[in-house]
Amino acid sequence: MKKPIAWLSAALFVCCFSLCALAQMSVVKVDGKKIYLDTSDEKTAPTKGSTFKVILSSEMLTNSKTGRNLGEVYKYSSVGIITEVQPLYAVGELKDTKDIKVGQQAVFEEIKTPAIAETVAEETPKSTRPKTVYQPIEQTVISLTEADVTAPGAKNIVTLSDKGQVAVFSRGEKETLKQELAYTLPVDKKGMAVSAAPVKEGLAQIFVSVYIEARGTIQTLVLENKNGMLENTATLPYFVKELGCGTDKKVWGQRPFVVDVTPGDAREIVFEKGKFVASGAKFNTRRNWLEGLNYFPIENAKEDNLIFTAYNGTLRMILANGKRAESKDLFGSSPLRFQYKQEILKFYPSIQVFGQPGNATVVAVENETKFGLLSKTFGQYQSGKVHFLDYQKGKLQVTDTVELDGVLYDTACTDKAILTAESLSDGTSTITEILK
Repeated sequence: MKKPIAWLSAALFVCCFSLCALAQMSVVKVDGKKIYLDTSDEKTAPTKGSTFKVILSSEMLTNSKTGRNLGEVYKYSSVGIITEVQPLYAVGELKDTKDIKVGQQAVFEEIKTPAIAETVAEETPKSTRPKTVYQPIEQTVISLTEADVTAPGAKNIVTLSDKGQVAVFSRGEKETLKQELAYTLPVDKKGMAVSAAPVKEGLAQIFVSVYIEARGTIQTLVLENKNGMLENTATLPYFVKELGCGTDKKVWGQRPFVVDVTPGDAREIVFEKGKFVASGAKFNTRRNWLEGLNYFPIENAKEDNLIFTAYNGTLRMILANGKRAESKDLFGSSPLRFQYKQEILKFYPSIQVFGQPGNATVVAVENETKFGLLSKTFGQYQSGKVHFLDYQKGKLQVTDTVELDGVLYDTACTDKAILTAESLSDGTSTITEILK
C-alpha cells in the first residue's frame, strides 16, 4: 500500500534528547480525524493550537563497527493540531489517521503553525480600555500592590523584585514613579508575594511572603514605615496574600505545607493584643495557594464562590450547588516557581474580582510562551495579556483582553484600576494601570 505524501515527508531522525525535552502523551482513542491524547500525568497541558506528531515506529540505531548504541530512530505521522484541551486529555486533528493506533505516543512540538497564530490574532480584537503606563523602573517586578505607606492618601505603589527588593513608589508627573522607601530581604529569603493594607490602625503594613530554601519553609515578613524607614516588625508562619480591591481588600494567611506540598485554609490576618495573627474570617481554599485564586459572590449576591487557576490553565469556579464552572479559554500560566524537595511549587498570577456581587468581573493573566506551549522550565515566557471575564450561562467568558509587552507575574486591584507590571527582557519593569 502506498504511503500518503504527508506521511513520507515526516521527519526521520535520531532525537533521543529532543524527545526527553518534549511532552509525550499516549493515544487513547481514534475517532475519524480526531485523536484523543492522555495528559493526566503531565504537570502542564498543551495549549489549543499547538502542533504534534504521533510516533508510528522506532528502531535502535547502532554503529556496525563499534557496536555502540546511538539511540533510536523515530518515524512520525504528519503534523496535527490541538483543537481542544480538557483537564485530563487533549483532542487533536490529523488529516490521515489510518496508521494511528491506541497506545502509540505523541510528542508536542514547540512552535505553533503560522496559520494558527494568525487566526488567534484575528479573533482577538484590540482592547480600547484606558490605561496608564508609567516609565520603566530598574527591577524585575514579581508582585505589587497599592496602599498608603508613606502618608494617608498617598496611594503608594509597592513592588517586590526577583532580587528581593521591596520598593515603595509615589506617582510623579508625566507617568513617572519616584522611589520613597526600600527594603532588601535577607539573602536566605526568596521573595514570593507582596501585599499591603492597614491591618492595624495607622499607615498600611507591608506583608512579604518569602521562601527559605535551606529549611524548606515559607514565612511572611511584616514591614512598617518607622520614621521614614521600612522595618521588619514581625514574622508570621503563614503564606500571606491580599484579596479584594482598594479600601475593601483584606489580607489572608494560610498554613503552608499542610499535606505534603499543599497549603491549608485561609484565615484573615488581624491585629490582636499587640500582634498580627490569623484568627479572623475563614474560607476553604481547596488546597490551592492564595496566589492564583479569589473568593467573592460572583454567581449571585448571597453565596461566595471560590475561583482558582486549575493546573491545566483554565479558571474554575465552585458554584453554590457544589458544581463547577470553567473557562473555555486556557490562559493560566506560572512564571513564578520554587523548588521544594522533589516538587516544583507553582504560584499563578493573582485573580482579581470587582463589581457588584452577582454581577462581578473577573480578571486573569495569560503569559505567552516562546515556544507555544506551557513551559516546564523557567524563563520561557515572552509577553502577557490581561483578560476580563464575566460569568454567563454557566461559564466564565472572556469579554475583553489587554495585550502587554512584558511577562506578568502578578496583578493587584485598586479602587479604580487593575495594577500590573510588565517585566521586560532587559531586567526593567513597566507598571501599568488598566482602568476598570
